[in-house]
Amino acid sequence: MVTMARHIGLDPNNHQWHRSSTSLSRHLLSALLLTTTITTGVHAYTPLSTCTLQHLPSGPSSDFDIHNGFGSSSLLAPILIPRVPGTEGSRLVQQHFVDFFSSQLPDWTLEWQNSTSTTPATGSQLIPFANLILRRDPPWAKAGNVKRLTLAAHYDSLFRPEGFIGAVDSAAPCAILMAVARAVDGALGRRWEGVMAAKEKREAGGERDAGDGLEDEEGGEEEEEEKGVQIVLFDGEEAWERWTNTDSTYGSRALAEAWQSSPYEASSTHSNQLESISLLVLLDLLGAGNPRIPSYFWDTHGAYRDLAKIETRLRKLGGLETAPASPFLPDSEKPYNRFTRGYIQDDHVPFMERGVKVLHIIPTPFPPVWHTMDDDGEHLDLPTVRDWAKIMTAFVAEWMDLDGVLSQESCAAQKNKDRGSMEKDEL
Repeated sequence: MVTMARHIGLDPNNHQWHRSSTSLSRHLLSALLLTTTITTGVHAYTPLSTCTLQHLPSGPSSDFDIHNGFGSSSLLAPILIPRVPGTEGSRLVQQHFVDFFSSQLPDWTLEWQNSTSTTPATGSQLIPFANLILRRDPPWAKAGNVKRLTLAAHYDSLFRPEGFIGAVDSAAPCAILMAVARAVDGALGRRWEGVMAAKEKREAGGERDAGDGLEDEEGGEEEEEEKGVQIVLFDGEEAWERWTNTDSTYGSRALAEAWQSSPYEASSTHSNQLESISLLVLLDLLGAGNPRIPSYFWDTHGAYRDLAKIETRLRKLGGLETAPASPFLPDSEKPYNRFTRGYIQDDHVPFMERGVKVLHIIPTPFPPVWHTMDDDGEHLDLPTVRDWAKIMTAFVAEWMDLDGVLSQESCAAQKNKDRGSMEKDEL
């Protein structure tokens, strides 16, 4: 096993929290936290109806198959190979992502952000790192005016031990994000079509329809917030020798710097791509059974609570396969005075240091297979993987205000069935 310290404020051996040396005094920290807004986003956040939760779109059972690789319908299996940056395995997995989005989700745009760096393990050799950014914006929107929910995971794997797979770290999170993108894609299109139709009708002097997605602003005109969603697949998260500030997060450091230094045109709502991120949701080390995901940051605790509420509702509805002794997300009621300045080092750090709000979905303690050769497909808990896909699909749907368009046909059929039953009872 290669041991790597990938935390600050957390001992990887005993998983106990310690205060950062730069932490504020308890009184000053409390004062700051009391004046901080708990973030779910500065936009309308609409919980999904019970019917929509009961009929969340899901892909075929083969989505998370671990045995059939390239050329199969599995989202996960093609990623379950060594994916060291700059190697053939890395290129094969990149092609898997490209093929999936180009064939199944053609309305998502693909961008690459490339960089090179030396590493402690490779001497003067420049190693290439390639981040993939998949984006779905409202079709009428100008890029610099869109606020984007940003979902992320890293797709690279450890350099040593040779042959390391990294199923929870982080093949499964990448496959989960692919499943989420496909689940919400159709609903995004239907919602935006409705918004454009309503705008055209309004411009023609007609009355708007209820539920057209145009919100009434107090004392002003109806206006649809321009919000999109993007998925970032990071390269180079893993350290090559030992986790340090320079031997880790190669891809995310390069992307955060690039996005900060590439301004939008002056007339845009946002100054650059970093500012256009409404929330960065980073998934890591997911796929083992019985995960415990703490709430790490007070300023995004509201988003954490929304995610936890989704898990609770889905469990009550029988919508999840797992039945853990405690919830995946147990910290909904965590008080502000239990938040510290310690955090786990990961791909979010270069963004957080530049002011981006972060929801970090990573378990504490880490799964027992972490950084061992047992972190492979056979050691995944697939019901847990599928449950994460459902929970994250619902979260994105709520953030993007997709209730009513996500499970449109199923809920319409359910309403007709209920109406028929009521009429029969009345007779």
